[in-house]
Amino acid sequence: MPCPPICKALPQGKVEQALENIMPKEISSPKPRPGILDIAAYVGGKDSIPGFDKVTKLSSNEGALGPSPKAMAAYKAIAGDLHRYPEGGSIDLRAAIGRHHGLNPERIVCGTGSDELLNLLVRAYCGPGDELLYSQHGFLMYPINAKGVGAVPIAAPETQDLRTDIDALLKLVTDKTKIVVLANPNNPTGSYLTKDEMKRLHAGLPKSVMLIVDAAYAEYVARNDYEAGVELVDSAENVVMTRTFSKIHGLGGLRVGWFYGPAGIVDAINRLRQPFNVNAPAQAAALAALDDIAHADAQRANNDIWLPWFSQELTKLGLHVYPSVCNFVLVRFSKDAGKDAAAANAHLLKHGIIPRMMLAYGLSDCLRITIGTEAEMRATRDAITGFLKA
Repeated sequence: MPCPPICKALPQGKVEQALENIMPKEISSPKPRPGILDIAAYVGGKDSIPGFDKVTKLSSNEGALGPSPKAMAAYKAIAGDLHRYPEGGSIDLRAAIGRHHGLNPERIVCGTGSDELLNLLVRAYCGPGDELLYSQHGFLMYPINAKGVGAVPIAAPETQDLRTDIDALLKLVTDKTKIVVLANPNNPTGSYLTKDEMKRLHAGLPKSVMLIVDAAYAEYVARNDYEAGVELVDSAENVVMTRTFSKIHGLGGLRVGWFYGPAGIVDAINRLRQPFNVNAPAQAAALAALDDIAHADAQRANNDIWLPWFSQELTKLGLHVYPSVCNFVLVRFSKDAGKDAAAANAHLLKHGIIPRMMLAYGLSDCLRITIGTEAEMRATRDAITGFLKA
């Protein structure tokens, strides 16, 4: 490169410095580890519609009746102590969970929602090149957590009726498999595996593979052949059951979850989790929510009435509604333009009703609709009726 005119006026030895200053420099900045930018960020359900001051939010499977009055009172009562750090080990909350479910509190870990605990389990037991197995239409955070640590998420195909296929899962187990994680019952399909099916799945896994049972919707299941995961945890050293206060207890806004697992896994996660991961108001509200059995019963009773009613009403309209034991239903619409799930979603939004689109789950012709109150479900049925008849 010829020397610019400025070089001719410089003393001997300063030419190289001048060239360095005027040459374009490559801009550098911190870069995330390989694979991080390949992650499609999780997007939660919509909670607002332009032009509507009040909406019917049926996109996030929240408790239809809201939080317990006792939980709200406990939350408010702690306002004067917000300058104090919370108890770091959630001792009182773990003891209450233990009493409520008949579990040893020493084998319970509390977290900022079960989301945090699922993430911590993957961080602790998966790494680059390892594999995490999950069911095809499982919760989106499972593959996200795997990719976050450099592991490979592998989805096992489901049956035609969108149930977890145990044999398909077991066929995918390799020497690289570190975790199998299943939501039981499953979100977004609403299906579940029986106690015997879960035992068969566990029996087919090597003891070195962790089985995580995500039982976020367990409280809604009223089936004699279902078990949330406690029995599996008590019978093995490689099973963890996660639970949440976000659903039947209506505390999604506070983010409180917990898991029950073997002592060794509990010890590992307690070494990794943040020291004050569950804030003080959340602990107080969760304690009160556990104590308000009547409110949880009312949430369950509301679902027991309006889940079958809404499913039957949409089936009468000619839609395919997948059987659900949760507080939501997955509804399949026509593939025809103007009558498809996207058009149905747009129609419901115009009526102030927010369902959940299922594109990210590979179910583009479906909407997931939370079971709300009687008024909300009747209004949603009427809006869908109008859509189909338009």
